[in-house]
Amino acid sequence: MTLTFLLNGERVDLPAVHPTTTTLDWLRETKHLTGTKEGCNEGDCGACTVLVTDATGTHALNACLLFLPQLHGKSLHTVEGLKGPKGELHPVQDAMITHHGSQCGFCTPGFIVSMAVAHATGRTDHDTVLAGNLCRCTGYHNIVKSVLHA
Repeated sequence: MTLTFLLNGERVDLPAVHPTTTTLDWLRETKHLTGTKEGCNEGDCGACTVLVTDATGTHALNACLLFLPQLHGKSLHTVEGLKGPKGELHPVQDAMITHHGSQCGFCTPGFIVSMAVAHATGRTDHDTVLAGNLCRCTGYHNIVKSVLHA
């Protein structure tokens, strides 16, 4: 069976995929989309957060726990795929820049994707939006400001 899904708006057809290949490994090692980070590889830190849209809606999911075959028939966006048609930044990326929501930057892509899911679904509670994303630099004040102004 061919695995078919959208990656950042482009159709992907994979004829053979090992069933335990994680989305994180495939994105980084095969597609060279390194914005999706490997932090804990256990689904706790949120550094690997990706945006997945299916029949039930738009979700922030941990790519380290998401097996590639689970994407069949769905749409996957990474932080690289959030830019607009002319390369302009997504509103949540603008908010992170404006409110200095990034320190070392390692966790930033995961936070941005979670914020983009909230932006797409209309969620506004910052605790819900940021649940599952950790920052080792403890820069949450400016990250929360970014969420509130995105």
